[in-house]
Amino acid sequence: MKNVELRSAEDLHALVQELGFLPFFVNDVKGFSIEEHTPVELWFTSEEGPWEWKGQVLRMGNCVYGKFFNGKAGFVSRKWFNDFANFRRDGYDFDSRIDDGLKVEMADQNIYEELLKQKSVISKLIRQRTGYWGKEGKSGFDAIMTRLQMQTYAITCDFEYETGKNGKPYGWGLARYTTPEAYLGRSFINNVYKRTPEESFYRMFDHLKKMLPEAEGIRIGKLLGYKGKILEKKKRK
Repeated sequence: MKNVELRSAEDLHALVQELGFLPFFVNDVKGFSIEEHTPVELWFTSEEGPWEWKGQVLRMGNCVYGKFFNGKAGFVSRKWFNDFANFRRDGYDFDSRIDDGLKVEMADQNIYEELLKQKSVISKLIRQRTGYWGKEGKSGFDAIMTRLQMQTYAITCDFEYETGKNGKPYGWGLARYTTPEAYLGRSFINNVYKRTPEESFYRMFDHLKKMLPEAEGIRIGKLLGYKGKILEKKKRK
């Protein structure tokens, strides 16, 4: 991957569009993260940095964000998200998984159904509505949301800040969750399953191998979530 220095939300948005996929944190593919391309002085300072850029990038459009890479956050461009979701879902929408008797945790189903009701909802509010809030609340919310995002049934569509009495924002941005269907609309719904999951995987894999020629194929495959043997082009059916 070429040496790129990220100094603004615009820089980050452009890199996501170019690569198609971009994890937030250091991972098994060297140099393939926002963390590795952002100067140290822009982390945890009074200046705007990657934490503040996330919502800005989403509001620019053409990006989807969530905990997509080994349970950690990152971006996928709109251009590649159909294939990404098709592969991660193994070709099933959420209801089809249930209808076909595939394993679905009841806790996942409850939170997913709340997302459908609300269209989009701040993390604090969905915790309250599903019983994962306060000292007496249930535990495990973060694990459930991570699982739903890894499967691409849920995504983060924005980050919003609480404001103090002076009207100024403070603290960490609160994630606003939604589903890809609600966020991306008909263009996603009508096209996400047009290929087989394996075809979608190899489209993504071949693209990233071209973008990251020095990366081992097995590392790219694992980051995308592939558990099988990766075949060379000439051996694929």
